[in-house]
Amino acid sequence: MIRLFLVSVVIVPVTIWYASKIAWSVYRRSPDMRCHCEDAGRAWASLVLKVAGVQVIIENEAVIDSSLPQILVTNHVSWVDVLVLAAFVPGRYVFVAKKEIESIPIFGPAVGACGHIYIDRGDRSRALESLDIARKRLEEEAPTVIIFPEGTRSATGELGIFKKGAFVLAIQTRASVVPAAIFGSRKVMRKGSFLINPGIVRVHYGGPIQVGEYTMHERTELTRRAQRAVSELQKSHGTS
Repeated sequence: MIRLFLVSVVIVPVTIWYASKIAWSVYRRSPDMRCHCEDAGRAWASLVLKVAGVQVIIENEAVIDSSLPQILVTNHVSWVDVLVLAAFVPGRYVFVAKKEIESIPIFGPAVGACGHIYIDRGDRSRALESLDIARKRLEEEAPTVIIFPEGTRSATGELGIFKKGAFVLAIQTRASVVPAAIFGSRKVMRKGSFLINPGIVRVHYGGPIQVGEYTMHERTELTRRAQRAVSELQKSHGTS
């Protein structure tokens, strides 16, 4: 409870501070808007993790090539997953997040202003529009697009069925798919709980899956291949 209190005391003013810096950059139409967003996002996530007592270990980071468009897909069991990736994914990155986050005061608008993409999974046409925005970003800016393909956090830690959106995007852009597995975040903070425990979170990146000659008709095959890759990383490198 003490840890939760400390994080709560820190996260509100820190979020307001960094969101205000982003809002000011937007208002001034700063040419350095991208840098402000990247710096603010990393600093915010790193500080929250530090106060929460979370140590992060990154394994096989070299597979993330910030000069190439890539789509990072990983398991998702905790809000801590987002913080860890926001703090430690190298280079420019863009999250594809569920639409509900947009309604969070201060935080939601700041995330959107920094170019992260909201997706409404309950509305197919809007979801497709969001994926089209992600496609244009990949083609024009070559960031690492981060997607949790299960669509929600797993309450049990078991890997859920992957949705196809990330892999349709990969086929459209020919961006490689990087599977990853996150370990330990569920022990820090579980779905449905506000209790925060200090701990170690590991992120292990797997070898990129080259989309190559995959066609749209083979999107299900690519989806299953990526799910197997994440599952194998979980089994061979630890438990969630």
